[in-house]
Amino acid sequence: MLEAFVGQFYDNKVPPRLILLSNPIENDDLMQEALSQKADRKVQLLVPMRGEKAKLVEGAARNARESLARRMAETATQAKLLKGLAEAFDLGAPPKRIEVYDNSHISGAHAVGAMVVAGPEGFIKSQYRKFNIKGEDLAAGDDFGMMKEVLGRRFKRLLKEDPERKSENWPDLLLIDGGAGQVSAVAEIMREYGVEDIAMIGVAKGEDRDAGKEEFHRRGKRPFALRHNDPVLYFVQRMRDEVHRFAIGTHRAKRAKAIGATPLDGVPGVGAARKRALLAHFGSAKAVSRAGLEDLKKVDGISNTLAETLYDFFHDKG
Repeated sequence: MLEAFVGQFYDNKVPPRLILLSNPIENDDLMQEALSQKADRKVQLLVPMRGEKAKLVEGAARNARESLARRMAETATQAKLLKGLAEAFDLGAPPKRIEVYDNSHISGAHAVGAMVVAGPEGFIKSQYRKFNIKGEDLAAGDDFGMMKEVLGRRFKRLLKEDPERKSENWPDLLLIDGGAGQVSAVAEIMREYGVEDIAMIGVAKGEDRDAGKEEFHRRGKRPFALRHNDPVLYFVQRMRDEVHRFAIGTHRAKRAKAIGATPLDGVPGVGAARKRALLAHFGSAKAVSRAGLEDLKKVDGISNTLAETLYDFFHDKG
């Protein structure tokens, strides 16, 4: 196992000159030769028995044991929370994949949808997804319409990639940030795509919008709340906060990119360096757009041909 691990670990890394092992491996000479070839210099494998190097290996083993213990404890806690979630919301079994959705925008501008994923191992960040809201006919701030677009795109892709639902990418439970209206909007999409058998819960703040007084909405059932000290409530809050964090971060990045955009971004052949040169020379994108051809040719790094392209871009709109 150790021999296989060393080979796999350095498959995409440059090996150091010295690798300390806790135990000898069977083909150490072949492994040293292979690693030396990869590093293009001599690599030594050593199993220290005493001294400082032996203490280093002992410390690494201790850290690994403690890390494994923490991971096992977290997994056990997560399994308990998933079981509690199934009991609280009348699910057939503890969910293996929970997808949590939220939207972020300012009066409909720079709108994004976000999905985070949780399961028996906790949050699965490699499975997080962001959705740029594309709906041309959506009214500003139409949260229901945005959620329908996001879930529609999600299920359309799932059905295209795995219509038989054989992969682990299909959720057992959807958590939606919102109340009855959001649940109704998502239920409509689920009916449209024939995936009504997936459990769905809307998480809405209570009347005074205090954390801890959330109301939970399900299709065809009355809203209900959990005890304020219920671990399942904290678990749901943590998932909702995570998707909110991810959605806000995605929205801010999109907004910052839009704020940093200039008319120069659309000019063929003008990359970041030339854009900086033009802005440094003229002071603003508007000044660049009004510049004459001869003035554009005077900018460092701007060829005569590119100057003509720039001039035509801003003056030949008709």
